[in-house]
Amino acid sequence: MINTPSSLSDKTAFSTGMLASLRYLVSIVVVCLFVFPVFWWALTSIKPPFAIFDRERTVVFDFQPTWANYGTIFGFTDNMLMQGLSAIKSSCIIAVGSTILTLIIGLAGAYGFSRMMARRPKGLLSFFLVQRAIPPIVIAIPLVLIFRDFGLHDTHLGVIFAHSLINLPLAVLLLKSFVDDIPIDIDHAAMIDGASRLQCFCKILLPMMRGGIAATAVLCFVFSWTEFILTIFLANTIQTIPIKVTTFSSWTFGYSSALGTTAMLPSFIFILLFQRFLVRGLTVGVLKY
Repeated sequence: MINTPSSLSDKTAFSTGMLASLRYLVSIVVVCLFVFPVFWWALTSIKPPFAIFDRERTVVFDFQPTWANYGTIFGFTDNMLMQGLSAIKSSCIIAVGSTILTLIIGLAGAYGFSRMMARRPKGLLSFFLVQRAIPPIVIAIPLVLIFRDFGLHDTHLGVIFAHSLINLPLAVLLLKSFVDDIPIDIDHAAMIDGASRLQCFCKILLPMMRGGIAATAVLCFVFSWTEFILTIFLANTIQTIPIKVTTFSSWTFGYSSALGTTAMLPSFIFILLFQRFLVRGLTVGVLKY
């Protein structure tokens, strides 16, 4: 049988359609694998105790939803087993504070590496970035000793500094990639017109880096929101959400599910709002380095 051009094009179109369908199918399976634990965690948070610990069968939807677990962790009920509201407040203060501090220092560092050290070897930048590969547990004990001498141990400010220290290398890497994307001729043109370097940075570069700043802010916020090792070493009385969850026993699994679901909401909201900038920021960083 002779294959005519029309039959070959039909086979090519069929193969392309099959590959596209297969990609969609694999994507759906992967998304379900990631979403199912989150869905189960949120579903458990509104289950009564008998539905959670039923040994005869797995209760999925056959139960009366209750908000008692959320009422308990937020202190809305008389039986206040845990004060989850204080943990959420501490997490918000630390995550927002460390994100702002990291962005301020990271923007200055990224601008310096991109504009003022363009002709220098990349060894200094690589040495700076390699700090991100150091596990937090390695620097936890030295930070405890240093912060204790400066009166920063067991304070929100000390935890903010520690989280910023870990986030800073990644922030500089991403922000420098976005600064590199902006032609330096724009800086020269602005300075020829009489603008100072600070005015050029604040009025020209920053508005053009909105996407990079948003992507970096999301990553820094999520890391600080979920950080456990540094926080538990540097704070005795301050409890963030990851630390508070570990204090629940197995018989209070409904409370930990409610607190965990509440903790996931800010991260989901930030990622959904800035996912376009986040993907571009990560892609730029990977392609350049």
